[in-house]
Amino acid sequence: MTQNATQKIALITGASRGLGAAMAEALSATHHIVAVARTTGALEELDDRIQAKGGQATLAPMDITNMDAMAQLCRSIHDRWGGVDLWVHPAVHAAPLTPASFLDAKDWDKSVACNVIATGKLIPFIAPLLGEDGRAVFFDDPCAGDKFFGAYGATKAAQMALARSWQAETAKTGPKVHVLTPQPMPTATRGRFFPGEDRSALADIHSEAARLLKEL
Repeated sequence: MTQNATQKIALITGASRGLGAAMAEALSATHHIVAVARTTGALEELDDRIQAKGGQATLAPMDITNMDAMAQLCRSIHDRWGGVDLWVHPAVHAAPLTPASFLDAKDWDKSVACNVIATGKLIPFIAPLLGEDGRAVFFDDPCAGDKFFGAYGATKAAQMALARSWQAETAKTGPKVHVLTPQPMPTATRGRFFPGEDRSALADIHSEAARLLKEL
């Protein structure tokens, strides 16, 4: 890479809230964070927290399904830093739970666009930035395949199939691809899936981010 050898770069797609934001904060101690998400306000709040910890971030308020924007971002990363050391991809569209026979067409299209198509297009964009020594991180979800999880579950399973194929293909050549399974956490996504759940029994998001990073 052409970047300063002491400055590691972490690209996080889906960084504004939940696990993505927690991973960004945890990584900011050792990496310059490139934070991608649609919500500008949430990204700015993340930036404030990172700066308070003494870290630095570059904010990229954009939709990962906008391939022109993502292509431009990847080109900008290459021009500025030469590449990235780590790509963390928690971005996901969580469609409301519903029986498969009542799938909403718009929710289905959004799920496919974000969870499958975007992932399939981002891997070829980001792989050259990672090179042989970089790492990519994806997150599995045991809920995929459960009843009422049709749109989310089917597209999440497809995303995992892409990640695991890439993982097997690069096992000897790099980049290193990780598929991690987070513990249930009190995120907004889980709140939509399990309203009324006792959230005190769920794993702390920041503790879970630290645990997952140790697996790398």
